[in-house]
Amino acid sequence: MNKVLGVVAFAAVALISGATSAQDAKMSFFITSVGSGKGADLGGLEGADRHCQALATKAGSKKEWRAYLSANGATPTHARDRIGKGPWFNFKGDQVASSVDDLHSDNNKLSKEASLTEKGAVTNGRGDTPNRHDILTGSQADGRAFADAMDHTCKNWTSSAADGSASVGHHDRQGGGPAPTSWNASHPSRGCSQENLQASGGDGLFYCFATN
Repeated sequence: MNKVLGVVAFAAVALISGATSAQDAKMSFFITSVGSGKGADLGGLEGADRHCQALATKAGSKKEWRAYLSANGATPTHARDRIGKGPWFNFKGDQVASSVDDLHSDNNKLSKEASLTEKGAVTNGRGDTPNRHDILTGSQADGRAFADAMDHTCKNWTSSAADGSASVGHHDRQGGGPAPTSWNASHPSRGCSQENLQASGGDGLFYCFATN
């Protein structure tokens, strides 16, 4: 009897393991479950990419990951150009966008319920405690860096000062600001520190996309 139970248990573990592997293989988009802990200081684009990669690898992914962040400079870096061609799927295997153009259109499937973390969790939004719906992007609605002289990236993701600002989106597609329903360009943050981001509905989180 014990031998039979052992076989059944082994089969169940194998089935769960197989399902998890398949899920990990398909996931190509997530919101970071945690930020850097230093507000908008992510260690630059390279540090943000490493954070995405580390979280994804820990979750079982073998893909190459990039942060959805723009940066300013003599040659601006546009978030939309960093993330591959798509399509992209969340932790559950649901497609959230088929291409870069689809991602930046009204047809994308991004929402509070669809924009999951690398662990498959829903991130707190407006009405939850604490609210964490401000997602760092440094981008305009089309996924490109801002062309003006203002700082929209907290010094290209190296500042955790009380002053400065970064463009954020609302993963739950609601809230305040000039574009409350935008997932990537709702309003500027009130400073770059962890405390400032938390006080205004964020937590230093950002989007990660698999490039392959």
